[in-house]
Amino acid sequence: MTTRLSDLHLSVVIPVFNDAEVLPELHRRLRTTLESFVSKYEVIFIDDGSRDRSLEVLLELQADSPWVKIVQLTRNFGQSAAIDAGLEIAQGDLIVLMDSDLQDRPEDIPALIEAMQIQDAPLAIARWSTRDDSAYKVLASRLFNAVANRITEVRYLPRGRAFRVMRREVVDQLRNLPEKTATSLGLLYWLGYNLVAVDLPRDSRYAGKSGYTLRRLVKLSLDRLFSHSLFPIRLASLLGVALGVISMLLATYFVIQKLFLAKVVPGWTSIVVIVLLLQGISFIFMGIIGEYLGRIYVETKNRPKYVVKKVYQ
Repeated sequence: MTTRLSDLHLSVVIPVFNDAEVLPELHRRLRTTLESFVSKYEVIFIDDGSRDRSLEVLLELQADSPWVKIVQLTRNFGQSAAIDAGLEIAQGDLIVLMDSDLQDRPEDIPALIEAMQIQDAPLAIARWSTRDDSAYKVLASRLFNAVANRITEVRYLPRGRAFRVMRREVVDQLRNLPEKTATSLGLLYWLGYNLVAVDLPRDSRYAGKSGYTLRRLVKLSLDRLFSHSLFPIRLASLLGVALGVISMLLATYFVIQKLFLAKVVPGWTSIVVIVLLLQGISFIFMGIIGEYLGRIYVETKNRPKYVVKKVYQ
């Protein structure tokens, strides 16, 4: 059953990291958009350890905007932790997640909500129809999603974005999940709620540069893979069995050569190559096991996913 948009309490959660140049324009466009279709709303900015003037700019914007709330984290904990910090204090019936760089357009929030209402779905996710990114980033994103959908228990939306709208019930379930090594966006897919995809253009960054370095992208990929799949360790086991069978066959072959054909197979080089190959594979397997053990270690320490320094509201 749908509810009139004007009757809804809307929360918008936006992680911020070094986006001081963007924030005034983002604030202006959010105000214009939200005032046009909903009467009660809040916008929660999470300062994720920014090293520029992001916090100062947010405080200036808050001075004449009582609907702005600011959560200041003690350091940079990452996008997933910042999202969790915002969801912790969000009070709305509907909660919007979006980036702060204006690649997600505030003007598209009503389209997401209306699509969710029409389909009576608890979750609506933006799917980019156009994307002003390098061919490398687009290809890498598509390749990762294709691989992740094959080897993990989570089915990611092709061309899906962080820009989405959720009902309160979805947020409450997400907050009940205690995992710290999994990403919030991945866990939203894991919950299994029906969703509606909305094709929307993805603009170029308004200013500044992305905080997603190659190192961060690799970490995000590993978090998604190891938090939702046992495929790597199962692959290691299968390869171990295959190598064991091959070793037994080779040993049988060499014994037959020696006993019945009186042939001795020379070649220390081949032995060295085989030993180095097996040793390299062993180290890879140890690394895979270490990834899982490390994540178990992080979870058992039970440290908080983020630390809030101050909330301005």
